[in-house]
Amino acid sequence: MLKSFEVCAGAGGQALGLERAGFSHVLLAEQDGVACETLLLNRPSWTVWQGDIRTFTAYENPVVYDVDLLSGGIPSTSYSRAGKQGEVEAPGDLTECVLDIVSEVRPRAVMIENAAELLTGAKFADVRALVHSELGRFGYEVFWRVLDAADFGVSQRRRRSVLVALKPDVARFFQWPVPDAAAPRSVGDVLYESMAALGWREARAWADHATGLAPTIVGGSKQHGGADLGPTRSKRAWARQWVNGEGVGDCVPGPDWVMRIGDGDDDRKGYPKLTVEQVALLQGFPPDWHFAAKKTAHYRLVAQAFPPPVAELVGRSIASALNRVGPLDDDGSSPPSNDQPTLF
Repeated sequence: MLKSFEVCAGAGGQALGLERAGFSHVLLAEQDGVACETLLLNRPSWTVWQGDIRTFTAYENPVVYDVDLLSGGIPSTSYSRAGKQGEVEAPGDLTECVLDIVSEVRPRAVMIENAAELLTGAKFADVRALVHSELGRFGYEVFWRVLDAADFGVSQRRRRSVLVALKPDVARFFQWPVPDAAAPRSVGDVLYESMAALGWREARAWADHATGLAPTIVGGSKQHGGADLGPTRSKRAWARQWVNGEGVGDCVPGPDWVMRIGDGDDDRKGYPKLTVEQVALLQGFPPDWHFAAKKTAHYRLVAQAFPPPVAELVGRSIASALNRVGPLDDDGSSPPSNDQPTLF
């Protein structure tokens, strides 16, 4: 069994996906108390370290020295459009902190997800250069790519940058997961059963109309107000799926609830609101994954999550490389992979 250590674990989207890919988590580090409760609610056997990872040391947690994979989802508000791309974090930020932990632990592989803009945005070139320089200094080859969750079966357009760093004897076998040729299930397909759970008579008509994909689920920042489905652009996209994105519902419609269909995308008040549990389904969480939080905090955990199906597929690619480790070429170098590292 491959062993992993995860930082900034959140509510467990990446951890769940990596578990499905065959990784056993020796430790999950997370600062948010409700997120820690959520992890243990679903996996009581996991060991969760609660605290600021800036204070984490492997010396005090020696179980992490022997891991195959160090993974994590660094909070992305400084890099994302939703977070308005705040100032690039100063020295001592979480990015450099994770690099310090990599230097101390020296796992065989690293997997970090973040906002797509971290890889594509010109203003973050210095951050990317630092990451490549430091990981190269530690002896890793870096693969970095933007992945859209919709290409891997998730019913949502969600572009995230995923960094994979591997030692040369492992990197030669790494290949990115191949996008699924089949179209992902629509919003209506994913949510019909839950929409009909209380006997709503119009659930079938609603699902037959909601044939598109969800827009990117946002609202994970603590600076964001209450739980709603995003800015005006997102709300208009939700309205085209007959969803009221002005807020998050407490429950699904009952049998006598009547949907009022508006004349335009902005006339959405007559549409049903999604519950946080339904938003979690659109993130790729299974129905039996529970969140230890009230609605606003619950929604924040879901909105911040990395979709488990994407984490699973990337994890399987890493596991395949780790399990196929072989000798280097005669000159001591790693032969080229058929998918070269993505630079910037």
